Amino acid sequence: MDRRQFLAGTSLLSLSAAAGVPARARADDPVAQPAQIPSAKRPPNVLLLMSDQHKRSCMGAYGDPVARTPNLDTLAAQSVRFSSAYCNNPVCAPSRASMMTGLYSHHLETQNNSTPFLPSHLTMAHHFNHAGYMTGLIGKMHFVDAQTHGFQYKLDFNDWFQYLGPKLQLYADELGQTNSGSGLPEIDSLWRGEGDPWNGHRTLDGRLGSVAVGGVSLLEEKDHFESFVARESVRFLRNFSSSGQPFFLISSFLKPHDPFMPAQRFADMFHPAQMKLPNSYGKADKSKLPKPVVRSIEFNAPTPELRDPSAARERIAFYYASLAQMDDCLGQIVGALHELGLENDTIICYTSDHGEMLGDLGLWQKFQFYEGSCGVPLLIRIPGRGSADCDTPVSLVSLSATLTELAGIEQISPNDGVSLAPLLREMSHGFEAGPVYAEYELGGRQPKAMIRDGQWKFTYWLHDIPELYNLKTDPEELHNLAGDPAYGPVADALRDKLLKWHCPT
Repeated sequence: MDRRQFLAGTSLLSLSAAAGVPARARADDPVAQPAQIPSAKRPPNVLLLMSDQHKRSCMGAYGDPVARTPNLDTLAAQSVRFSSAYCNNPVCAPSRASMMTGLYSHHLETQNNSTPFLPSHLTMAHHFNHAGYMTGLIGKMHFVDAQTHGFQYKLDFNDWFQYLGPKLQLYADELGQTNSGSGLPEIDSLWRGEGDPWNGHRTLDGRLGSVAVGGVSLLEEKDHFESFVARESVRFLRNFSSSGQPFFLISSFLKPHDPFMPAQRFADMFHPAQMKLPNSYGKADKSKLPKPVVRSIEFNAPTPELRDPSAARERIAFYYASLAQMDDCLGQIVGALHELGLENDTIICYTSDHGEMLGDLGLWQKFQFYEGSCGVPLLIRIPGRGSADCDTPVSLVSLSATLTELAGIEQISPNDGVSLAPLLREMSHGFEAGPVYAEYELGGRQPKAMIRDGQWKFTYWLHDIPELYNLKTDPEELHNLAGDPAYGPVADALRDKLLKWHCPT
């Protein structure tokens, strides 16, 4: 019997088995309500809150003094906060496909932002539907095609574009070019044959590459995608929460993904001159790094301006402002749970599809297996449970198995994930999630794979030198130990374990 068969046949525990912490008195702040014991009338609701490109460390609850994330910080104070959570592929569509299906990228067709996965791969929505849940998806999921993948209720970029009407011109100008990662087009194939219909109709700015450093958005705050997602999520909760049917809702924001164009109110919170460059900025030992990494450090093609430290600080400021705006809208959804009396019956999870290097090692955007790019925030709030910090390395491929088990739902096989429910119940009492794996650009020019096992991280490049980092002694990943003979046995053991899992091609 292989692991998939074992997982498929394993009996699942209900949320009630995890409950048992006495309810606490309510505070005045509706978003700051403590998690209380769920009612036994029906299965728990599940709310999955997502952002895009949220660097794990950029949150007050993770120790960042610059970030303004009061709503996430409040949620973290009620949740299990994972400090070593990782995506399985550091780019939008493949990461989300893996998270939604519980399958690693090499078991899916989605290897980039333009190839969809087949409908035969079931998602979390199918599992919850099968158990009688009302399923909703509001916001970005980057399915790459028109499949609904099991969701009964779905609003995405194209619905926001209809809401904007003529004001869509402002968003097209902010993007400056075709960018399916930011929703225009949402489905890449729609424009592939006919070409970009906005070509020649955008008001161009003075950017040197395809992505602007950042700026204040010309859209009114109420017209931002994040405001749209918040409003429509609240509408969903008001319309369906009283039906007696439990719900599984994903509310998924675009920010802080580029374009880093926040509304004025949030841009005013951060000033470029006050932003500090990362400690590792300009300190990478390029003689010991793979050539693609070196090229990205020496020249950031999407935003060449970032070779100037002042432009780098400006981009960092607009990133934090975008993050603050996302947090504000997230708080509106969590606040609605309280207003509707749903907080004690709803499991809440927050995560992101990948991170953002934000200048670490002199790198920007994602695509890497360094902590800034591959690491993600992960908060799981269970009614009736207290908060805790967890440093066990875990993977988003396990999110489907985890949320379904917490809700008492049978997981439909196959599934590559390992449910984290035992870890959530018995914090640090011997539960082992196993090594964390990730992969990138399978079938492309520079395929690579990563394993995080204990304090070690090893990256295998099919066409370049490997990387080995001791995250305990070198959390900034400045010292590649893969070429050091003293660490040869460690590198060889991790390489063998990684290639036994999957060899990138």
